Amino acid sequence: MRTETTRRAFLAAIGGSAVSLTVGNRVWGDTPAKLTGFVNGQLQAAEAGNAVLAAGGNAVDAIVSAALVAGVVAIPLTGIGGYGGHIIISRPDGKVSAIDFNTVAPANVTPDIYKADEKGNVKDDVNAFGWKAVGVPGVLAGLQLALDKFGSKPLAELLKPAIRFAKDGFPITKPFATQTKGALVRLAKDPGSAKLLLKDGQPPAEGAILKNPDLGVMLQTLADRGSVATFYKGDIADQLATAFRKNDGWVTAADLAAYKALEVEPLSVEWNGFKIHTPPPSSGGLTVLQSLTALKALEWPGEENEVARSRIYLEALRVSWTDRLQYLGDPVQADVPVKRLLSEDHARQTAKRVRAALAAGKPVEGQSDGRPSGGTIHLNAIDATGLTAAVTFTHGGYFGAQVTVDGLGLVLGQGLSRFDPRPGRANSPGAGKRPLHNMCPTIVTRDGSPVLAVGATGGRKIVNAVTRAVAGYVGEKLSTPDAVAALRIHTEGDMKATLDPKHPATEEFKKAGYQLTEGTVAALTALGRDPETKQLRPAAR
Repeated sequence: MRTETTRRAFLAAIGGSAVSLTVGNRVWGDTPAKLTGFVNGQLQAAEAGNAVLAAGGNAVDAIVSAALVAGVVAIPLTGIGGYGGHIIISRPDGKVSAIDFNTVAPANVTPDIYKADEKGNVKDDVNAFGWKAVGVPGVLAGLQLALDKFGSKPLAELLKPAIRFAKDGFPITKPFATQTKGALVRLAKDPGSAKLLLKDGQPPAEGAILKNPDLGVMLQTLADRGSVATFYKGDIADQLATAFRKNDGWVTAADLAAYKALEVEPLSVEWNGFKIHTPPPSSGGLTVLQSLTALKALEWPGEENEVARSRIYLEALRVSWTDRLQYLGDPVQADVPVKRLLSEDHARQTAKRVRAALAAGKPVEGQSDGRPSGGTIHLNAIDATGLTAAVTFTHGGYFGAQVTVDGLGLVLGQGLSRFDPRPGRANSPGAGKRPLHNMCPTIVTRDGSPVLAVGATGGRKIVNAVTRAVAGYVGEKLSTPDAVAALRIHTEGDMKATLDPKHPATEEFKKAGYQLTEGTVAALTALGRDPETKQLRPAAR
């Protein structure tokens, strides 16, 4: 299997950088060479990150600069006014760290603030769109913390590419134009969004140049000050707080001043001599690891044919998703049973349930709340020393809350939409609380050395896509491209499932009573590394 079949697809996988690289038996570039440092993901972002590596920066410098560029040019998906997400970082000495820069609910948010009905529906979707859908933006704080702890370059230097894109502009892609058109009604009603994104009330055409001079000025101010501190406490924070107050939002100057990105201990599990590391809740990583421990207990993939393997895989995911929606939330404010969900005993019980259900010819019992989401960016970076970083961050949905801070050019994420709006649940809203999200940047190590960085975009489908790639790499011992190419299945615990087109288990799942949809199951970006040769293998699908 290969994921890169055309030069365009290959450039998307590697970030559009004009270097040589072997993928399978195909070589792009003028001179084949061993690649020992690289950034991949969104095109302009990856190019900026690779330029940082070429200038002597490390992987964290590179991913910070890349993320800042993505926050300017990929604003349908993510932005400076968005939120994490997490960054996970594996150091050459084998230590792994994670940074949580998820949004935080303002101090006046209560569990019943959205007045949701029993199904979780909120009148006029005010938890998803508009100023009441916005929590404190965490992107800048998270990138600053990563740079302070693990970087080597000054923030001012790393901001230069993002400032250039904001001031000089960038061409609108076809997806950007399509996503703007889809959000047109709400964007047109918001003065800041209309000013930035629309021309005479209409969405931009593909190829048009979009400039964001107000954002460029704000970023230049932060560069001149050498820190993002005044975004949270100072004159820029005051502008933000004024905008929220003017538009009846909930974020205050006190909320901004109280915000902190957090260095957190990653979760990890072992399988086949590999160690898989991913951030803890509120990320989606716990569900990835729970699914992998269940597959390990099931001795997956075993000797079964592909259809049987797929059925076992699906049922293991369904158990993990049922647990996810029942127990997971902000671990500071909810009792999340992390140790139990990752224990060998729980994995054995899951395996027993799956085997019993299959023997009876029935699916395991499961449930879902079925709330959709989308709009995210993922980036990976590895440098010549082996320092590895992976980051996923988002607006929550296309253009987030679909409101913009006029005068700052700051499109705001819909972070509060990630809460379950019904009170009395682990992921209910609450003052100072971080919502559960699906992003799960993941690093795999062997003998302390990083061998794979992987993450995905695509809302709730992220969790299962990352699980499939890691299961392929670790459980089936596939190469990085083949692990990314492996056929995917998405479930959220109930009897609905989305399969990659032409999945061989389609008929088997139909017979078992599943309601199937055929379509793309998230978009993965991965970067593999041979610890002996240092050769890198990027892949994306």
